[in-house]
Amino acid sequence: MTGALDGGCGCGEIRYRLTSAPMFVHCCHCLNCQRQTGSAFVINLLIEAERVEAVRGVPIPIAAPTDGGSPQRIFRCPKCFVGVWSEYGGRPEVRFVRGGTLDDPSAVSPDVHIYVRSKLPWIKLPESVPAFEVYYDSKTLWPAASLERRKAALG
Repeated sequence: MTGALDGGCGCGEIRYRLTSAPMFVHCCHCLNCQRQTGSAFVINLLIEAERVEAVRGVPIPIAAPTDGGSPQRIFRCPKCFVGVWSEYGGRPEVRFVRGGTLDDPSAVSPDVHIYVRSKLPWIKLPESVPAFEVYYDSKTLWPAASLERRKAALG
């Protein structure tokens, strides 16, 4: 990624800018993500909240039910209700920005596929991208610079 990434909701009420590349990009195939997006998976860009610049509008946080995982809040447009990012585990310092809300979703690609145990059978994963039945150990997969960024963000 070069330069900032811009994005927003479907109706244009919410606009944001990512001021740097994400720390890491997940393609999550869990049932929660499938239900919450109405799709086969979600692309989440993990990035520090301070690097998500509000350009227009304020998304509203909605507590989302999970299947026993970490608590999640999805931040949605108050008009069209598109989810633009999420927070997990009560850690607002890191946002999971929805890749589909980028103006150019092709600007990013997954670093990892997670929860492939619930991946739809017709989806074929690239062999060049790590895939895990559930989650993974970020210390072994994330680049050192991204681990440092996460450590700084979480304090």
